Amino acid sequence: MALFHVARYAGPEAAGAEAEAAGRARALLERLQRRARERQQLQEEPGEAAQTAGAAGRRRRRPRRARRRQSGGTPESKRRKADGEDAGAESSEEAPGESGGAAEAAGPPEAPGGRPLDGACGPPAHALLLGDFKRSKAPKVQPFLPTWLAEPSCVSRNVTEDLVPIEDVPEVHPDLQRRLRAHGITSFFPVQAAVIPAVLESAAGGFLGGRGGYRPSDLCVSAPTGSGKTLAFVIPVVQALLQRAVCQVRALVVLPTKELAQQVSKVFNLYTDATPLRVALVTGQKSLAKEQESLVQKTVDGFRCLADIVVATPGRLVDHIDQTPGFSLWHLRFLIIDEADRMIDSMHQSWLPRVVAAAFPSEGDPDPFALLQRRQPQVVTAASTCCPQMPLQKLLFSATLTQNPEKLQQLGLYQPRLFSTGLAGRGPRDAAVDGDSGGKYTFPTGLTHHYVPCRLRSKPLVVLHLILDLNFSRVLCFTNSRENSHRLFLLVQAFGGVTVAEFSSRHSPGQRKRILKQFEQGKIQLLISTDATARGIDVRAVQLVVNYDAPQYLRTYVHRVGRTARAGNTGQAFTLLLRVQEKRFLRMLAEAGAPELQRHDVPAELLQPLVPRYEEALSQLESAIKEEQRQKAA
Repeated sequence: MALFHVARYAGPEAAGAEAEAAGRARALLERLQRRARERQQLQEEPGEAAQTAGAAGRRRRRPRRARRRQSGGTPESKRRKADGEDAGAESSEEAPGESGGAAEAAGPPEAPGGRPLDGACGPPAHALLLGDFKRSKAPKVQPFLPTWLAEPSCVSRNVTEDLVPIEDVPEVHPDLQRRLRAHGITSFFPVQAAVIPAVLESAAGGFLGGRGGYRPSDLCVSAPTGSGKTLAFVIPVVQALLQRAVCQVRALVVLPTKELAQQVSKVFNLYTDATPLRVALVTGQKSLAKEQESLVQKTVDGFRCLADIVVATPGRLVDHIDQTPGFSLWHLRFLIIDEADRMIDSMHQSWLPRVVAAAFPSEGDPDPFALLQRRQPQVVTAASTCCPQMPLQKLLFSATLTQNPEKLQQLGLYQPRLFSTGLAGRGPRDAAVDGDSGGKYTFPTGLTHHYVPCRLRSKPLVVLHLILDLNFSRVLCFTNSRENSHRLFLLVQAFGGVTVAEFSSRHSPGQRKRILKQFEQGKIQLLISTDATARGIDVRAVQLVVNYDAPQYLRTYVHRVGRTARAGNTGQAFTLLLRVQEKRFLRMLAEAGAPELQRHDVPAELLQPLVPRYEEALSQLESAIKEEQRQKAA
């Protein structure tokens, strides 16, 4: 058997056959195109087109029968001849019109086996024809969410009506209940009543192991600002660690800003004051050596840990992991991430992988507590569960927690459970409009939203009008940049009549702490700030929040207006909008399901009495800016 092919010279006969085949193909294409056009006409004009097509078909059939009589041939002889070398020559020589008529009269072309060709078979009446273009709205894609995101544990967001007495949460230790009453707390907010028992249940068998020997689930909490999320993790963590015998870092709280870390550390100190537990604050406000003294102590045998609970910012925490001898996270039980959405955005700093890696001892490091030595997660088998080990449980809290599974995957959550005040089943992009309570994010129930349409040059006058004429005694004003905040501060200070202060990165941490304290005491009427105070800072009795510069993102708006109407109180939020900003900003809030903003017009007549002093303040502002620029240049 030959394993090769001999290519012979085709000769002129093969060239002629190829030309005939090309002619037949062109004729077939023309017939198919004609039939498609005629079907489209039949659909547009059923009655008239059908009569025209029938008459045309009868006229086209007569010449073919006449040719058959003249040639003396029969259909059988035609078919026999089609099998020979000269098959199709007659059809290739026919005119296009005659070919189309014959094809329609005889039906669709047939394959050699007698079956109709696929391309020649006409589409059914309901099929889409070429050229039949219609505008239609694309259906909205419904994303698929993991079960824990699609079906969260729903929590009420009404912190005034759905209070739970602390006696109705029997999981809380009586000593902590007495301490809560001593601080004026007699009831839990809905978020606290739901989260505290869940955390305590995971540590019911002691903090050294999970319940039943199994690793506890990680918890995610999404609740409005001012709903009591801080106390929701402080109480269970303190209670779980009360029975510890050896001081080790067992709870780590990571927060995005120094001010928020100070606030959380203060709450922990309130409930650990009369206990053996110790709290350390690591934010970079002190030198690295001073902070090391509060974390570890060098002894003859090595190092002794001095903190059970560490409250830190990400950058400073990584510094201590790298540079503090004896600082260990091997016994870490709770990893709490507050303002989790912002912490996810800072994942490019790789702080979380560093922390998780530090919580697991390397293979070569000896551990005196070998019985409870934590190992890297692996496949669960009978052999892997026979040796108990201390679990690492993650607790996430935020008012704007993302529902994007791709972002949450970066946190490495284990069988997570979600507590949410919103509706279930929202997509990763959270764009559904569900009304007041089921939008992308939830807002405090006592908050009233307003917007003020104004011009750029009249924005400072509107702020002064809200403070002076509407008698607001404690106002928090937000800008988008440090420069805008500083210039507005200088302008209001030159205007006079309002005690004003600036809160931004221009001041040291100690100065910012002092300014916040004076603002809480009522010594400062207007606090002008960047978004540094928009995250988690609990400033009591803020009556009004003013967005001097409209926020570019909905998440920023949520955190800004959340500085008022906290813990069941009422508050108002005003956003100053230019004409070019109004449509986009209102659409952004509407698409997210935020409450409707009430329009608040400020007539020019109300601002006119402030204009003379305002113009004088502008001239003083110009002089002050020039003086600052001269000093900076010098």
